Amino acid sequence: MSVFQFIKSKSFFIQVIIAGVGLLVFIFALKYWLGYSTNHDQKIQVPNLHKMSLENVKLKLEELNLDFIVIDSASYNPDYPKKSVIEQSPETGDFVKEKRKIYLTLNPSKYRDVTVPDLNGRTKRQATSHLRSIGFNIGTNPISVRDIGKDVVRGLRYKGEILNHGDKLPLNSIVDLVLGDGNGN
Repeated sequence: MSVFQFIKSKSFFIQVIIAGVGLLVFIFALKYWLGYSTNHDQKIQVPNLHKMSLENVKLKLEELNLDFIVIDSASYNPDYPKKSVIEQSPETGDFVKEKRKIYLTLNPSKYRDVTVPDLNGRTKRQATSHLRSIGFNIGTNPISVRDIGKDVVRGLRYKGEILNHGDKLPLNSIVDLVLGDGNGN
């Protein structure tokens, strides 16, 4: 019997029909099993976790049979309580299934510390620009000292205390400039 005669035979068509029916039964059984095992119809709405502490987040998510992972701490935001949720993924109102992980970004407890640079001998403009670029604020009333250079930086102060090169201050601290008055020898 040749291949062409076998393809035209009744037994070949019966085998093709049996294979097709078997494939359809397998596909429908797989679809039903996947729908059952993956909780296809289940929906849990993600709650708003913003400004909540980790203890409150844990209680809220356990109640909904959800889990969470802290992925990062963002830049300090004074509008949010310390160590509270700033961002979440999935977002508030999204629908998820049970035991889904919610990824959280927390607010640090304070601004990050920034190292004080050595600005001695620089002009007021250079120092002001450099300090602002690294995250400090500049005091409105610079302190004048007797020095030959006018508006040349002769030191930095924070809340009245002298700052040295390498000291660390929180971001957004107000730094006062100690400037020469131009009347020295």
